[in-house]
Amino acid sequence: MPMRIIGALFVAIGLVVAVHTVVEPLYHVSGEGSPYSPVWTYINPLMALAIIAGVVLGYRRKMALDAEGDDAPVTRAYIGANALLYGFLFIGILFFFNWFNYMTPSYTAVGADAMSVIWAVIDAALSVLCLGMGLALWREESN
Repeated sequence: MPMRIIGALFVAIGLVVAVHTVVEPLYHVSGEGSPYSPVWTYINPLMALAIIAGVVLGYRRKMALDAEGDDAPVTRAYIGANALLYGFLFIGILFFFNWFNYMTPSYTAVGADAMSVIWAVIDAALSVLCLGMGLALWREESN
């Protein structure tokens, strides 16, 4: 039951990020002083939590499958576990770089346009990764 709850939380975070990414341009007018909606100040910590939990749970799933040995066949579960783990690692690097960059206005090595593109990639990819991890955890508990 606990993995189903965690899986449901991953799905919820994935849906929140996906929906807000799509609807933000409909209600928020970006400007110099406010390039992003203030709602992200509440969503970003949830995204950070999802990334950290995704790496931990992805690593746990990968190690369980790796325990079968090097001669074990490459299965759909093996590919899925690796895709989730390395996907969360990749998006985690981008997320924390961009988030810390956003919280440190004196750091100007990356311009605002580049940051916006990176955020779009993070938001789209993290939504898919959270949904994938959430559904995998939900199914794992039922088996």
